[in-house]
Amino acid sequence: MKTIRDHIKPANFMQVVEAVKQVAGHDSETNAYKIPSLALKIGHSLTKISLLVESRANVQNEYSAAKEARAFRRVYDTRWNEMISAASLRTLQESRWNTPLLLPFTKDVQTLHSYLDEQHQQTHSKLSTETSPQLWSQLAKISLTQVILFNRRRAGEVSKMPLSSFLSNNPSDPHEDVNEALSAVEKKLCHHFRRVEIRGKRGRKVPVLLTPAMKQALDLLVRKRQDCGVRPENKYLFGRPYALTCYRGSDCLRHFAKVCGAKCPESLTSTKLRKQTGTLSQVLNLSNTELDQLADFLGHDIRVHRQFYRLPEGTLQLAKISKVLMALEKGRLAEFKGKTLDEINIDPEENVSPDSDAEEAYESDSPVSQVTASQRKEDQMSDGHLGGSSPLPSPPQQSTMVPHHTQHHSQSPTRQRARQPLKKRIWEKEEVLAVERHMMSFITAGRVPGKSDCDKCLKEEKIALKHRNWLAIKFYIKNRITALKRKF
Repeated sequence: MKTIRDHIKPANFMQVVEAVKQVAGHDSETNAYKIPSLALKIGHSLTKISLLVESRANVQNEYSAAKEARAFRRVYDTRWNEMISAASLRTLQESRWNTPLLLPFTKDVQTLHSYLDEQHQQTHSKLSTETSPQLWSQLAKISLTQVILFNRRRAGEVSKMPLSSFLSNNPSDPHEDVNEALSAVEKKLCHHFRRVEIRGKRGRKVPVLLTPAMKQALDLLVRKRQDCGVRPENKYLFGRPYALTCYRGSDCLRHFAKVCGAKCPESLTSTKLRKQTGTLSQVLNLSNTELDQLADFLGHDIRVHRQFYRLPEGTLQLAKISKVLMALEKGRLAEFKGKTLDEINIDPEENVSPDSDAEEAYESDSPVSQVTASQRKEDQMSDGHLGGSSPLPSPPQQSTMVPHHTQHHSQSPTRQRARQPLKKRIWEKEEVLAVERHMMSFITAGRVPGKSDCDKCLKEEKIALKHRNWLAIKFYIKNRITALKRKF
């Protein structure tokens, strides 16, 4: 196959498939690709080429060639997904599963801002006193990087900002009626910044905010354009001297990220900076209207913003969804009825379920198997507070119940589990004070302690709490917290 037309003949389709597999690094054993995106892009190019060949053949009355191009697309539509696209997409998706999300560190962003501000002042001062294409280029690169960094704009959008857009009269003062709805600080911000509208992705109108320092530098660049070798026909604000092109924002940002002293300069790209803004904005409690405004400023469709610009999925699942799974595991989901994920608080070290036989029989003197379900439920609700020196409100005088040892008659297992008489063990004042000496922080914080915390308390108060175990202390504190919540 020597020419493009040879590649889109139906008879050569299988040879084209094999060639694509070789170029993209296909592994026949795993059916995976070393460069899956390349295989997909070649497929898109082949369809475009077939359309170009068909249109050219129709213009030149070469109807057989046009027929071959149409036949190639039919074969492509039928077989390409099965032979190339499916495995390429699977390889591409799986490669992203465990890829770490690299977002810029706040410290690195601050370092870059500080470095650019310092270089901006020095270069601006020099260009104000002398005319030099080198100084003009340096200040243009600094200003371009500052605008991209401050606005979190796509690098290409700012790089191609027309000079006419900057020179146009676009007042930022709000309408009088709108001005009434703004706070005093917001009114000052409207006068502080200059707003410029440029063309964004897919023809969207996107705004760019300029600080007074940025505007001052850009005004100087405009005044010195022709003296520093920028041609009058160069339509770009950040145009190159003696050329008709503009500086590339991505190159400028990459250069300053390396020389500013940032710990992770490879994360300081326009794409990752935009990702950081959209992701960290999820920490704020933004309304739908405010979220729409942020997405509009970034040049996003709101659906794209919600789908791709959110907290890292791994962090979200570890920090939020895991609480639901733990509540289900411990049988405590009903306790959090009506609460949001942020309001659910479960200690991951608390490994025993409150509804388990061991916890519910925490004060029984008999084996766990002899304690009935109804007795365990009553035990859980009855462990409380006698009184003492605590300033916090406490539940009424309650006790732990221990079953009498009664004689069992010959009867069915269901009859053996019937409720039996219980005797009460009241919390003594010494016991209450002993618990409060070590566990008061849990009560005031509204947090149920884990086994290790209760065991530590028992170890410190061996004499006062000799008749109690860790589960008794745990449920005593739980009931104190419950009483506190009812009080307030």
